[in-house]
Amino acid sequence: MKYEPINSNLFIKNRKNFMAQMSDNSLAVFNSNDIYPVSADTTLPFEQHRDIFYLSGVDQEESILVLFPDCPKPQYREILFLRETNEHIAVWEGEKLTKERAFEVSGVKTVFWLQDLEKVLFELMSYANTIYINTNEHYRANVETETREDRFTKWLRNKYPAHSVAKSNPILQRLRSVKDTIELDLMQKACDITEKGFRRVLDFVQPGVWEYEIEAEYIHEFLRNRSKKFAYTPIIASGNNANVLHYIENNQQCNAGDLILMDVGAEYANYSADMTRTIPVSGKFTDRQKAVYNAVNKVKNEATKMLVPGTIWADYHVEVGKIMTSELLGLGLLDKADVQNEDPNWPAYKKYFMHGTSHHIGLDTHDYGLLHEPMQANMVFTVEPGIYLPDEGFGIRLEDDVVVQENGDPFNLMRNIPIDADEIEDLMN
Repeated sequence: MKYEPINSNLFIKNRKNFMAQMSDNSLAVFNSNDIYPVSADTTLPFEQHRDIFYLSGVDQEESILVLFPDCPKPQYREILFLRETNEHIAVWEGEKLTKERAFEVSGVKTVFWLQDLEKVLFELMSYANTIYINTNEHYRANVETETREDRFTKWLRNKYPAHSVAKSNPILQRLRSVKDTIELDLMQKACDITEKGFRRVLDFVQPGVWEYEIEAEYIHEFLRNRSKKFAYTPIIASGNNANVLHYIENNQQCNAGDLILMDVGAEYANYSADMTRTIPVSGKFTDRQKAVYNAVNKVKNEATKMLVPGTIWADYHVEVGKIMTSELLGLGLLDKADVQNEDPNWPAYKKYFMHGTSHHIGLDTHDYGLLHEPMQANMVFTVEPGIYLPDEGFGIRLEDDVVVQENGDPFNLMRNIPIDADEIEDLMN
């Protein structure tokens, strides 16, 4: 890992919070992700399953966490199972967690090698009545691959069919959506690294550069600041490419007079930043571009004010739609007849702003969180309105990551990343 060590108190607290919501005499199991093959002997870079990371800080493959708060043997109430390491493995694959190091990272005192799993689990299951299995129930999930977690769950239910089954996901959806102060610091770090990348790009962009060259500038700055990668596939969309919401080819040349929409974010310690900025290739907006830009920025600022405890996500989006409608009327993109005759299920503003304004962000870019429940303090949301004008050859989206506060205004983790149109022009010139 490139990131600095994380205080294990975070993971100790996360486990305590999870176990407090488990039913009596129950046991929960969490698996690492697979290492996925490409072909021949190549694999994709390993990405740890965010749930086991959230609960343990363990960031390597073939790891299992077992939680059993009511176990009659106190030493078995928290257990980590790790792939055994030795000098030979260290030579070929690099350092893996020792039992001692695993305790330092996670705060879990009982650590076994993976080959002891079935034997220890057999004893534990004789005490437990219920198994908590970990399924992916995120509202955007569309998983076609059988995961390591899926295979383990299938094996566990087959071997112990008399046990009741419960789900970990509803507990994790609520816990992970509210961030600890340590998590907020890690997310701030991811945003600060993203800022460095953006400022580097402002100095780099000029007519004739290619979208992939801009992408390269970002990843250079991210890596040199202890990020291992983009938090998600970056969008570097010049000209009309910005009107493709998930444009990721990043293979076109940037022409004088065009705008570039850049939806990028650094990860840090598995936490995501999610930023969008739109800048002029030539260093100066046209009057029309600036008018649309300022309208989007105004919607973003007004939407941000609504991210307070008690807000319902669906109601929030209705209110954002009203603000966007007002701005589109001012730009001449809508008229009063468009609004009066609109379909309530697809309001007139959706012609130019067809996506949502906010989503949870944290360990996942589209993080855990139950959208039908009221917002709470220390939840973190993106705010990302946009106006897309294919007939005019440009689209503008602006996005920051914002913390809901118990009292006072929402806190913008991207407050230091330039966004004012005049400031963008000054920095580029």
